[in-house]
Amino acid sequence: MNAKPSKKRSKTDWRKVNAKADAEIDTSDIPPLGPDFFKSAVLRMPMAKSSITVRLDSDVLQWFRQQGSGYQTRINAVLRTYMDAHLK
Repeated sequence: MNAKPSKKRSKTDWRKVNAKADAEIDTSDIPPLGPDFFKSAVLRMPMAKSSITVRLDSDVLQWFRQQGSGYQTRINAVLRTYMDAHLK
């Protein structure tokens, strides 16, 4: 997650992207993954979530909700970043 969200609007035509079948996507510029990649690859299973009630300032909650779907995941990511910074 970036420290600050981009204020630039995406120039991607997502309707066009979503309308394509996987087979139609040009992947010729993506290099193949060799054995070295898979030797160091780590499977990361998602951590179990706990359902809680938390009190947030109204403006904070409103800002996150305005970011659209997935706002609770983003709140979790911000809290994780804060936690990680303080564990070091």
